[in-house]
Amino acid sequence: SIQMDLLHSNGVLIIQHLQRDYRAYQDFLNFMSHVGDPRNIFSIYFPLWFQLNQVVGTKMIWVAVIGDWFNLIFKWILFGHRPYWWVQETMIYPNQSNPCLEQFPITCETGPGSPSGHAMGSSCVWYVMVTAALSYTVRWKDKSAVTLHRLTWSFLWSIFWIIQISVCISRVFIATHFPHQVVLGVFAGILVAEAFEHTPAIQTASLRMYIKTNLFLFIFALGFYLSLKLLDIDLLWSVPKAKKWCANPDWINIDTTPFAGLVRNLGALFGLGLGINSEMFITSCKGKNSCKISFRILCIAASLATLQLYNFVKIPTHTECLFYILSFCKSAAMPLTVVALVPYCVHSLMRTTEKKLN
Repeated sequence: SIQMDLLHSNGVLIIQHLQRDYRAYQDFLNFMSHVGDPRNIFSIYFPLWFQLNQVVGTKMIWVAVIGDWFNLIFKWILFGHRPYWWVQETMIYPNQSNPCLEQFPITCETGPGSPSGHAMGSSCVWYVMVTAALSYTVRWKDKSAVTLHRLTWSFLWSIFWIIQISVCISRVFIATHFPHQVVLGVFAGILVAEAFEHTPAIQTASLRMYIKTNLFLFIFALGFYLSLKLLDIDLLWSVPKAKKWCANPDWINIDTTPFAGLVRNLGALFGLGLGINSEMFITSCKGKNSCKISFRILCIAASLATLQLYNFVKIPTHTECLFYILSFCKSAAMPLTVVALVPYCVHSLMRTTEKKLN
């Protein structure tokens, strides 16, 4: 439509302004784009928070998975273009005077652009972390503590918005999103996170509930895709556009396709359910060592170190079906490692040490 084209053209002007006037901050903006990557939730934020507070860690995975699932559905419904290919195909500019937007190695996302998955994932997980941190200070009753709570409240929410704005600017700077797409992503992420503030049932969910939720999310997404395909509507329309207009074919990554994100998130949720309902989790994280600071610090350090090793595991991409299966397994292994395997090993090590000392 004309209104959407005008919105996009104004967005292109903003992108050009950022790429021209903020060139000196390119490294920082690329870094902030990585900070907003939803995959960091599973490899960095979750290992830290789960050992500090299992309720918050569990909520973080649920919020990340459900938020990213909604992001996928919204993208399929809204059919949002990305700047780096829109400027090549639009007819709004006269005499073929299409603007030139610079691309970067992280520009060529292959899914639809609206709402921004990075902005949505970043806002929802940081919302969970900020509200969790503030829940400790809100209980303070004396006058000086109330003042400290207000200062903490102001500080943490300022950090929250600084991070979200930085992530949004970074995504616009690299020509992956239009400004309205990142704004929509931020507020959609906040809504999802706020909804889980009032959903305590996830803390007591059984493995059967995790499996049922996984099946529902997968069947709904697949059914939605196949239903529209029967109507001759291709929800993967953005992939050939990305391949056509990406400046460097090597920047195209199957990991950014819509179904890759879905499989990755379903694997993470299944791994969390498997870990929380395992005997190893009950033995270690519910035992006497779980209250010790040393136990938690060791679990955090070991979890972060172990998860970094997963980055060296490269999944073959020559067969799409095999890629999705292995991606599911790898994603499931990450929360399982944090929740069950690492704590159980640390618990066993501490118990062995205590026996030797006695």
